[in-house]
Amino acid sequence: MAHIPGQPVTAVVQRIEIHKLRHGENLILGFSIGGGIDQDPGQNPYTEDKTDKGIYVTRVTEGGPAEVAGLLVGDKIMQVNGWDMTMVTHDQARKRLTKKNEDIVRLLVTRKSLQDVVRQSMLQ
Repeated sequence: MAHIPGQPVTAVVQRIEIHKLRHGENLILGFSIGGGIDQDPGQNPYTEDKTDKGIYVTRVTEGGPAEVAGLLVGDKIMQVNGWDMTMVTHDQARKRLTKKNEDIVRLLVTRKSLQDVVRQSMLQ
């Protein structure tokens, strides 16, 4: 199955539940994000659509709660605990993820299908 330029890349929807790790006063998720409606989408290396202002996972800590839950670099975060994350600023997304009273974060993410990821890596 070849990717046709101009056609959307097949995305897989994943539900991921991250149990935050308590470290003193802090609750640790073990990942970093990039993107947001206030950021330059042209700087996003995880999408071919350079107008996409979504929130993307940019780093996952090895052995951390996010990695254990199955989160991957390049995943696009669509929802956090039921909240729509498709039109938020970077700071709004960060605050939604790091709420102090939430020990569990339930994410709905889209991920490029494995076939597309393999194909992209072969093209580079």
